[in-house]
Amino acid sequence: MAGPFRSMVDVLLAQASAQPDRVAFRFLTDGDCDGGAEEWTYGRLARRSRAIGGHLQERGLAGSRAVLLYPPGLEFIAAYLGCLSAGIVAVPGLPPQGRSQSRRALGRIRRLIADADAKAVLGTGQILSALEAMADQLPELDTAFRIATEDIPDEAEASWRESDIAPDSVAFLQYTSGSTSAPRGVMVTHRNLMDNQRVLSRGMGHTPETVEEWGGELYVSWLPVYHDLGLIAPVLNNLYMGGTSTLFSPLHFLQQPERWLTAVSRYRAHTSGGPNFAYELCLRDATPELLDRLDLSRWRVALNAAEPIRAATLGRFADTFAAAGFRREALHPGYGLAEATLMVSGGPVGREPRTAGRPGSEARSGGAAGGDLVSCGPPGAGLTVVIADGERQQECPEGEIGEIWVAGESVTGGYWRNARATREVFGACLKDGRDGFLRTGDLGFMRDGELYVTGRLKDLLVIDGRNHYPQDLELSVETAHPAIRPGCIAAFSVEDGTGGEHPVVVAETTETTGSRCAEIEAAVRGVIGEAHGLSLRQTVLIRPGTIPKTSSGKIQRKVCRTAYLDGTLDTVGEPLPAAGPAGPMS
Repeated sequence: MAGPFRSMVDVLLAQASAQPDRVAFRFLTDGDCDGGAEEWTYGRLARRSRAIGGHLQERGLAGSRAVLLYPPGLEFIAAYLGCLSAGIVAVPGLPPQGRSQSRRALGRIRRLIADADAKAVLGTGQILSALEAMADQLPELDTAFRIATEDIPDEAEASWRESDIAPDSVAFLQYTSGSTSAPRGVMVTHRNLMDNQRVLSRGMGHTPETVEEWGGELYVSWLPVYHDLGLIAPVLNNLYMGGTSTLFSPLHFLQQPERWLTAVSRYRAHTSGGPNFAYELCLRDATPELLDRLDLSRWRVALNAAEPIRAATLGRFADTFAAAGFRREALHPGYGLAEATLMVSGGPVGREPRTAGRPGSEARSGGAAGGDLVSCGPPGAGLTVVIADGERQQECPEGEIGEIWVAGESVTGGYWRNARATREVFGACLKDGRDGFLRTGDLGFMRDGELYVTGRLKDLLVIDGRNHYPQDLELSVETAHPAIRPGCIAAFSVEDGTGGEHPVVVAETTETTGSRCAEIEAAVRGVIGEAHGLSLRQTVLIRPGTIPKTSSGKIQRKVCRTAYLDGTLDTVGEPLPAAGPAGPMS
């Protein structure tokens, strides 16, 4: 969006002035296009945001942090923008989701409030009442204002005063998902946020002309808005471009994945996406009846990001949904992370994704469908991506795997109140004098100007001097036996007591009988031996829904490894004894 805008607050006010009656956000209350829907225009969104901002200013909260705990819906968006408009640092969080998750959610909320030193907790009345009912387990609430924002009247807008927003002041804290470490609060400034909106818009072909050609219907999304992908793209980029974004709950997507495609078809949106598993879920529901009633011909950017992207998934999705008008060149793999605000690379728009074998090893049989790596496209405009040998502080030659380093205005300033981690991750230097790089902790390589991601540095298995990537082992295990749950597998290595390392696989299964479990374990050992030349220390089968994952659905291999060593995995059959460094071999 053109204009001298310092922040998303400026953008919102400009959109509300230019097009107050255009629908900014549409929320499908039950996930169905034919069900109820709540729509907010840009004018209403600006009024509600200023009302919330004015109320917070009246409480003297400017300059502090506020934790946001909301169920899926539009109230979160108004509260988030209300914080920004009041000069308050927003801290999106995941609210409790049912009794079974209450203890886990409470622990997460306690850490969030304490780490951010939050002076307020914003949410719906229902969420806040639930928290107050558990106040004895949440003493952090005693020192924080608790504000149900839906109770703030529109008239509070009159008390709002424009804040002096500096580009380098912190807009919000995005807590990382913690797939390899404890969650950390990434300090995203207004400058970071505005720069990444520019990167996103260019990378996904979002222009004012595109918005008008699509009748304003820019996004459809079920992604959780407390997560960076669900917030910065379908919410903030939609606001930046002045389009309409149709949103619904992640739970409603998981219950019926076809709701996602139905919404894309109904609203004829330009852009929509999710992690690789979402495309897999849609493939399971791809009945002839569904294909007959879908029209995906207007879907131009099918973003695939936030977890490893599988070439086989892309190919099957394109082949299957071609009958509904889906175009293979709409597939849009991308790479990003919270420490770079969001997007680092993606696309390009309108070209079928490229694939390549992993450098230094032969691709498994089957070409792209067998496990080739997928290009995440060229770096975004204004961003520099370097593949580095961190120990030697040198850039790797093209085609060689190293750590992905990123520089540019989208790269954030570090972690909230964590100087040590900030020093370790931000401000890396190369011997040739180039500096200011973010060490992503991800491994990858560049080929023909495009980025290929190969895995996480901390998750890498080094066995007998050879590197093995856990997601490669996990993909092989998925194909070993139909009783293994896809996307619910963790591969890691443990010491054998003599200084060596041996691989372990943990996988969810619905089988419980001893003979069937033995059959699954044998199949897993066989496929790992054949495809990777490895002998497993152990195959551990666990109950559905028990493998450790982050709030955004990523496998927590480190947490799983710790549970394995402690003997606390919820195994099928006999309880797993504590393994220790020299535990049993399978």
